[in-house]
Amino acid sequence: MKQLPILWQRLVSDEGKTCDRCNATYLEMQRAIDTLRQSLLPLGIEPILDIKQLDEKSFKAEPSESNRIWIAGRPMEEWLGASVGSSPCCSVCGTSECRTVELDGIAFETIPATLFLKAALVAASQLIQVSSEAPG
Repeated sequence: MKQLPILWQRLVSDEGKTCDRCNATYLEMQRAIDTLRQSLLPLGIEPILDIKQLDEKSFKAEPSESNRIWIAGRPMEEWLGASVGSSPCCSVCGTSECRTVELDGIAFETIPATLFLKAALVAASQLIQVSSEAPG
């Protein structure tokens, strides 16, 4: 079984809290991972989710690293042809401008399952080996 590595990181405060934006992305990702597993199993590909916690010091140094997703070693936005932006967040993040992903003129604060799935399927397609022999 080939592995499709997925890394998601977000701020976790000293009190163990994260912001609503990151929490909502987490819920979306959990739903998407289940769908992805079912979709990729017949292809011999297994998505492996790794969750990394950013401490407050790391977050303050680089807020755009929170709520960031890598798929197969590349940022999710690269798989989608999307760009990264920022917008004000909430209490856990303080006054920081937090990461958004922008695609087709729409800025996403929470990464929806469909956007994540699209990027993961594009990445997974590169893991599928094409036989060098013609069929038949």
